[in-house]
Amino acid sequence: MAMGNATAVFEFLLIGISNYPEWKVTFFTLVLITYLSTLLGNGLIIFLIHSDPHLHTPMYFFLSNLSFLDLCYGTVSMPQALVRCFSAHPYLSYPRCLTQISVSLALGTAECLLLAVMAYDRVVAIGNPLRYSMVMNGSVCVWLAATSWGASLVLTAMLILSLRLHFCGMNVINHFVCEILSLLKLACSDTSLNELLILITGIFTLLLPFGFVLLSYVRIATAVLRIRSAQGRLKAFSTCASHLTVVVIFYGAAISMYMKPQSKSSSDQDKFISVFYGALTPMLNPLIYSLRNKDVKGAMRKVMAKRA
Repeated sequence: MAMGNATAVFEFLLIGISNYPEWKVTFFTLVLITYLSTLLGNGLIIFLIHSDPHLHTPMYFFLSNLSFLDLCYGTVSMPQALVRCFSAHPYLSYPRCLTQISVSLALGTAECLLLAVMAYDRVVAIGNPLRYSMVMNGSVCVWLAATSWGASLVLTAMLILSLRLHFCGMNVINHFVCEILSLLKLACSDTSLNELLILITGIFTLLLPFGFVLLSYVRIATAVLRIRSAQGRLKAFSTCASHLTVVVIFYGAAISMYMKPQSKSSSDQDKFISVFYGALTPMLNPLIYSLRNKDVKGAMRKVMAKRA
């Protein structure tokens, strides 16, 4: 069935958690708590950065962008997973499936690139602190953030516009939401071009940014070791620890999902890995940054004191 015909009549059955019926209530509860925590945590980070003038710095500008991305990323998938958890007919039309894939890819790609930008910000801050405010001025920060968003839209458009799929009967997606790899596995037509584009995109949005982040932290470690005082070294490392934690969690899960040989069937392992970086990471980001960041905790105490 051609793509145009599939758009008109085709629907996909999302298995979700239905092959584990005994876990439905537990899964629903965990996803609901995760989503509410994502909304609360990231919303709080954005509010604190906006309301506290001391947080109007490049680092927190990028952090507010990351929190906004996480808010959107979680909202794309988790409410749908909740609705379909107890649905008797968890079907999704092809246009809606394609829309969800497009938005998820764009947001995920933007986050990959933004994490690399945040690593560059830390390199400049620690490696060249005297020129930091001049190098990372307001226009540069806006340009870097806009480039991350713009590049993600271009790369996503390339992937989506390359989809010319034919389906011939199988319409069961072993996933909680529509996901591009799971969709390709249902196609009867040749998907080698699509898989090649996903691999190339993965190199530019996962492997290269991750490599850049690792090299950045080598430079940061070198700069920190030159600091004579132990207190100064500890302060420099603490400003990067939260970012490094987020990087390891997000890139690690995404690389294990997209940068490996693909089988013709979707495994439950892939399904739950995608939940890890698609649901847990947006929830963990504000916790990691707030628990390990004195500035954020200080801003939170100020807000609480004003309320009291």
